[in-house]
Amino acid sequence: MPQILSIGTTVRRACTTGDLSTAEQLLTQQINADPDDDISYANRSFVMARKHQWDQALQDAIKSLCIRPSLTGYISKGIALSGKGHVQDSVEAFDLAFTFANEDSRIIHFLHLIKVMTVFNVDEHEEAPIRIRERAAACPNDDTLAYMVVEAYLYVRLGNKATDDARYNEAADHFTAAVNTSASSSMTAIHYIYEDLVVLFGWNMKSLWMAASQKRCHALLLAGRLRESAESHRYVMDTSDETTKNSCLEWSTAFKQECRTICATNGDAALAESDYDRAIDLYSTVIDMDPTSDALFSNRSKAKLGKMLWKEALLDAQKVIELNPSSYLGYDLKHAALHGAKRYDEAIQAFQTMLSKLGNAHDTQTLKLRQQYIRPCEAERAIREVIDAQIDTAPLRVLNTATGLLCDRGALISDFTTSTEYKELWSSTTTHADLSTKRIEEVVATYFSYAMLSHRWGGKEPLLQDIQRKVVYDLEPVDGITKLQSFCGIARSAGYRWAWSDTCCIDQNNNVELQRSVNSMFLWYRHSSLTVVYLSDVTPLSQSGALANSVWNTRGWTFQEFLASKVILFYQKDWMLYLDDRSHNHKECAAIMQELQDATGIDRQTLVSFRPGMSGARDRLQWASTRITTLPEDVAYSLFGIFGVHLPVIYGEKKENALGRLLQEIVGRSGDITVLDWVGQSSEFNSCLPADITSYAASPRTMPSLSEDEIQTAVSSLRNAMPMDAASKFYDRLEQLSPPRFTNCRLHLPCITFHVTEVRRRRGPAQGTPFTYGVKANGLRDLLITTEETLVQFSRAKPTRQTFLLVRPWNHCLLELPDFSETVPAIGDDAESIGDWSEPESPLDDSDESPDGSPGEEELGDSDSYSRAL
Repeated sequence: MPQILSIGTTVRRACTTGDLSTAEQLLTQQINADPDDDISYANRSFVMARKHQWDQALQDAIKSLCIRPSLTGYISKGIALSGKGHVQDSVEAFDLAFTFANEDSRIIHFLHLIKVMTVFNVDEHEEAPIRIRERAAACPNDDTLAYMVVEAYLYVRLGNKATDDARYNEAADHFTAAVNTSASSSMTAIHYIYEDLVVLFGWNMKSLWMAASQKRCHALLLAGRLRESAESHRYVMDTSDETTKNSCLEWSTAFKQECRTICATNGDAALAESDYDRAIDLYSTVIDMDPTSDALFSNRSKAKLGKMLWKEALLDAQKVIELNPSSYLGYDLKHAALHGAKRYDEAIQAFQTMLSKLGNAHDTQTLKLRQQYIRPCEAERAIREVIDAQIDTAPLRVLNTATGLLCDRGALISDFTTSTEYKELWSSTTTHADLSTKRIEEVVATYFSYAMLSHRWGGKEPLLQDIQRKVVYDLEPVDGITKLQSFCGIARSAGYRWAWSDTCCIDQNNNVELQRSVNSMFLWYRHSSLTVVYLSDVTPLSQSGALANSVWNTRGWTFQEFLASKVILFYQKDWMLYLDDRSHNHKECAAIMQELQDATGIDRQTLVSFRPGMSGARDRLQWASTRITTLPEDVAYSLFGIFGVHLPVIYGEKKENALGRLLQEIVGRSGDITVLDWVGQSSEFNSCLPADITSYAASPRTMPSLSEDEIQTAVSSLRNAMPMDAASKFYDRLEQLSPPRFTNCRLHLPCITFHVTEVRRRRGPAQGTPFTYGVKANGLRDLLITTEETLVQFSRAKPTRQTFLLVRPWNHCLLELPDFSETVPAIGDDAESIGDWSEPESPLDDSDESPDGSPGEEELGDSDSYSRAL
């Protein structure tokens, strides 16, 4: 297709190749040869405009028009005027050029493009590409290829300007538009058809596309759009021919290095801030450009581990090992990825390989790093120690709530060591720091957590031999089996693997195991995660109060089970929650705890947070005094855990023997003589002790406290009656008395004797009732003593020839009085007549007044007079 501009072949070639000096020289020769050659002047104007010598360009254009107005002349004038910034004059020149178009659409099309570009060169309006697009849309018959060329050129110019103004996002968008526009055209066709554009503006469309592509890469990089920048670079290199690739190789190398540095730096920052998505994206960008860096794969693997992308992290870890097989880091990452993917056996192998890599290193820093880690056998040993400690407080056997099979401790440990939880723990225990944390204890405790059943035995309960090597869920659901199946289901639904029931989890034919179980049962309930209480006699839709009236609330063993358990849930006969209370722990339910407090007499705080031990022993005995057991001796055995004692279990012994051994242990270990405060039949085991737990049903006696006036009166009396030194020595002797103890079933008790001055019987006893006597003794308040024996009666008016002494136990808590020098109780020996005595509230009236007798230790055993006098 012929060109629009009339330019000789030699000059045209010089212009298209950019040899403007040659083109100027040739045109000057032509003008010198023919001064009236207007076309040569116009063409030289084009060359001078290319060289930005605008004044010379304008002179040549005017000279050309002076010789002869022409299309070429007005085009040269319009370009020169726009170069000098005379936009309006330039537009008028182009308008005059249109008059020479002779309605040739090709020329009109060409003039429109040149006009838009020339004016754009002056003001660089961003609307210019839009106008080009609108022109193309309005004239669909025009050659749209030309519009694409100009549009690409305009976008490049706009991108350059945005870059200069540091508007990198905007620049990147302009360069992208330029690349997309020019890439949709054939470079060869554009160069051939629009050679006139190349002559006028020095365009090389291939170079224009390459420049736009490179500038887009940089603009995206500066805008922080790193992934797009790398993709843009790859696009340039993938779509360029070999010649172009070779020509831009230096640029490509420099750009990749810059991009890698920025991406890696930003990736490290994102990884440090746990922005894993951005870190992965940035590292991936660099890896796409350079897949030979093990450090980049390592960091991307860490980021993927942070996102829990285990498979992807493992692939990167394998790549690190491939690129740097001597390094430990790849195996460290591989261990972490395999651990996250729950491939624990492989993870341990990777960890062992990592340890060997660390051990084979020669640099001090790596060897020091090795010291932080432990071997898998060390982790296994540490975990096993925690397992043994956990098992030690767990029942001897439990039911697997998932399988319904009975497991002993050996099976329990085996189940854990083959579990996913164990392997996960083993795989994650890699450093010395892991051994010093509580994580092992938490995992082991969670796995071995179990639920306990507290219930009243029914007619036929399943025993050990009934369920051994059988699946509980497959047994015929009758009687106690139904209850056991329901309990296991409740425990499983609550998330517990293990469940325990006293009927079938203890070998009751094995005396050693039975004794161990009885002594450990409180501890088992204490360490249970849940105690399920089954109230077989509480029917559905029962109202508040049903729990208090349940037979479960009267049994001896359930008393221990409830107090020991920290988390407890009550279930009715239909295995629905009592009162439909769906809280996770009924010990936190105020209504239920109040109901139990009213029923048992135990305050709510104690019910919720009971602690075993000797503290408040007399109160605890009173709580248990109404409880019953099927076997009489179990009354005592069921209290072992309450008091925190371990004693032989001798089934078949008398109940008073079992109770006596327990009471002796309490007195001997605690020195608490309030245990001797009981009313009832003496025990054949020891006359100082009761024969039955019901002897503690009455509230314990409390010592009356003195008022401030009484204390002052006592101090004055003491000062008058006893020298201070004597009183001090007396209290020293009291303090040195040995604590109460039992030796060979005989009670060794520190006591004080008081001289009895008067004994009178108050009234005749009713048929079958004991006698009540009024007793006066020096140093004591008046007493009433009720006994079945007949005491000698006498008074000051009718003294007896015998001397009678009243022996009372000494309690060390009496020394916890106000300061001795300020407040010492008085000794009183004056007594009113018995007839003037008022009836005390209780037949036992202890006093904290100082004695006039002497302290000492009495050995009491066979005689029961002491217990009755007490």
